[in-house]
Amino acid sequence: MSNNRQKFDEEFKKNAVRLSYASNKTIKEVSDDLGIAVSQMYRWRKRYTPQGDKTEYATMEEENRTLRLEVAELRMERDMLKKAAAYFAKNQK
Repeated sequence: MSNNRQKFDEEFKKNAVRLSYASNKTIKEVSDDLGIAVSQMYRWRKRYTPQGDKTEYATMEEENRTLRLEVAELRMERDMLKKAAAYFAKNQK
């Protein structure tokens, strides 16, 4: 098995979604024509409107990703501060 993953730019995704809404073909047919998986097309349709704008789902997904990164950073900082506090408390005795 090859681990080569195709990466599509945002413009391609938007155009694919526009095509899937505008075409009389089924989503499977459009996906096959573009050489992508049907599930991928459905994910892109969740992310973009027929006009190519980002949906509320996509906006919330990005915000969620940002918040998860921030939480991870804050946890690391908290752990470092706990260790530093324990170190200084031990040395004051």
